[in-house]
Formats: sequence, C-alpha cells, structure tokens
Amino acid sequence: MALRVAVVGSGPAGSSAAEILAKAGIETYLLERKLDNAKPCGGAIPLCMVQEFELPPHIIDRRVRHMKMISPSNREVNINLENADEYIGMCRREVLDGFLRDRAAKLGANLINGTMFQLDIPTNNQNPYTLHYADHSDGQVEGTIKTLQVDLVIGADGANSRVAKAMDAGDYNYAIAFQERIRLPDDKMAYYQDLAEMYVGNDVSTDFYAWVFPKYDHVAVGTGTMKVHKATIKQLQAGIRARAAKRLEGGKIIKVEAHPIPEHPRPRRVVGRIALVGDAAGYVTKSSGEGIYFAAKSGRMCAETIVEFANGGQRIPTEADLKVYLKRWDKKYGLTYKVLDILQNVFYRSDATREAFVEMCDDLDVQRLTFDSYLYKTVVPANPFVQLKITAKTIGSLLRGNALAP
Repeated sequence: MALRVAVVGSGPAGSSAAEILAKAGIETYLLERKLDNAKPCGGAIPLCMVQEFELPPHIIDRRVRHMKMISPSNREVNINLENADEYIGMCRREVLDGFLRDRAAKLGANLINGTMFQLDIPTNNQNPYTLHYADHSDGQVEGTIKTLQVDLVIGADGANSRVAKAMDAGDYNYAIAFQERIRLPDDKMAYYQDLAEMYVGNDVSTDFYAWVFPKYDHVAVGTGTMKVHKATIKQLQAGIRARAAKRLEGGKIIKVEAHPIPEHPRPRRVVGRIALVGDAAGYVTKSSGEGIYFAAKSGRMCAETIVEFANGGQRIPTEADLKVYLKRWDKKYGLTYKVLDILQNVFYRSDATREAFVEMCDDLDVQRLTFDSYLYKTVVPANPFVQLKITAKTIGSLLRGNALAP
C-alpha cells in the first residue's frame, strides 16, 4: 500500500511540505480551511527564500533596499543595502500562500477545502490516523462531515494548531500581531517605493517593534506585543499611527487584521507519526519576529525527511525517523534563535536600551552583519576585529544611554 500523508494547513509551511511529498510520488492530502486567507503579517521575506523556493517576480510587491530605524526619541537611522542585487522582498500573504498552494496542487497534492476538527490517534503504531473534517468544497460554511485515513500527519495549521492539541504538543508563549492595511495618496506612497520603516518605543510596543512596510498599492502598518499585554494592542497601534502620522496623512484603512504569533518552539514537535512545522511548531524568531522563511523551510525539511525514510513511499517512517528532522532543524537554526532571543532580552527592555539599539544600527559593520544574517539566514562569522568592534559598540551604546544597569 502506498504511503499516505495529510498536511493540515496550506500556508508556506504546509504547501512547501506538500510540494516535496507530491514530487516524490507520495499520496499527499493538503487540507486548508480558508483558501483566500490573508494572515496579518508584515510580509517581509529574505532574498534566500526568493531564490531557494523559486518565487517568480509577480510574488514580490516591493523590493526594499532601504530601511529606516526610528528610536523612541524619533532619532532616525538609515540602513541601505550596498549590493544592487540584494533586497528584502515585500509580499502579500494571500498572494504568496496562494502561489505555493497552487504549485503543490499542480505537482500532485490533493487539495481539500476543509476544516479539521478532530484527529483520532491509533493505539497501534501500525494503524492509520483518522482526520475528521468539514468539507467546504460545496460552498457551505458548515460543510459536509468527512473522514480521511493516513499514515502520517504534518501539522502546519498555525499558532492555534488543532493538530498540536490532538498530539498534546504542549503550550507556548505567544504574541499578538495587529495590522492595518492603509492605502495612501500617490505622493505618500512614492516615499515608500523601496523603503520600510521600523519603530521602537514603549508607545508602539512594550516588547517588540512596530512597522510600516510597503506593499503593491498600500502600506502595512502594524505592531506586536506579548499576550500578557494583549489588552493594550489597540493603544499600541494608535501609537504607531501617531508616530508615522505625517507619512500616513490622507491614507484610508482598507483592512484590519490580528493574529497570534508563537514566541518559542513547542515542548513536543514530533509525537508518533505526527510532526509540527511553521507556526504550529513555534518557529518564529524573537527580536525580528520573522516566520515566513522558517515556516517554508521547516515544511520542506520535514517532508524531505519523510521522503528519505519512506523507501519510495512503501515504508511508513517512524517517530525516530521524524525526529531526525528535528535534529537537523535545531542544528541548522538553533543558534539563530538563541542569538535573536538574547538580542530581544537586551534591547527591548526599556526605551533607554531601544535608543542604544538604534544608535548601534548606525554602524556600517553592524548593518552588514545584520543584513547578511537576514538575507542569507546564517549567523555570519565576522572576523575577530569586527566582532570586537561590534561588542564594544554595543556596550558603549548601552552605557551612554544608562541602559546597562537593568
């Protein structure tokens, strides 16, 4: 009997997993509740994702080559990419997700417009998993109740993952992202042609940053904060609207979005023959809040591991096999997550530390190291003299702002 895999959720993580599985000839089912879903997200993707996932030009709304960091006191630091071939891609999630989902379906994944509401886990390791879902393909909101039996399940269904709940993956801390899409007058939009802005300060986010990112015909204006401060999210959004008021003058809100974002990996990401990827696994970075590339990459790595151990689709990979994906993931990206966690703890503690952070961003070596790390997803090993300089610059910035004491 051929191997059957269900992928629940068709965001970047789920669709990237389904694509690899379908290419390998594995019977793949890609389950998505809402095919026109537009996740509230800054929508920034690194250059390595454009190249690695072969994203066509029409997926990218804007090619950002200039960043403006704005401190609590409104000090502005301009950061420019030096290489003309480098850029940060800005996309709309409904466009990106739709492309990746359609590509997986064209390669052979069976796309199901449905909502999974129950996952039956077998007591015998050889028996199949049973997914119970409401099929919305007939256009009915309630849907027709159906079941699907598979050998493996990949949970790519976001921060509120039902797959994670069914496998008792454990909880994690999370943040709330709130975003408004604002259509600006032409002259205001021209300012954001290839520019993105990041604002820091207690007025725009207690423990994160706020952003103004350009899209095809509008800007995404948003903020995020940890769940303990979620009651203040609208106040923080008002803060970024106030800080960027002159640049947003004359704008019209065309959409308001909010969504939870995980802050660290779940305690269990593989249980039995179920694996979690993307937001369901908790793969969003601290400090930068980036998750799109890591979602797509985790889906791909998980699927590649399944293909590797499936012996042409004739063997059912075990829990031990799936945990190889986790070992590879943690080895490749564990240090990145730790470094960004440290940076958030150091620089997002107070307005004094945020001022120091923006000051540090004015250094060209810091800019180059940061962009190399972001664009190519490596913790770049700068030479010892540059490392020493950056360390001294960091401590000096914190001392000048009286921010080191806390």
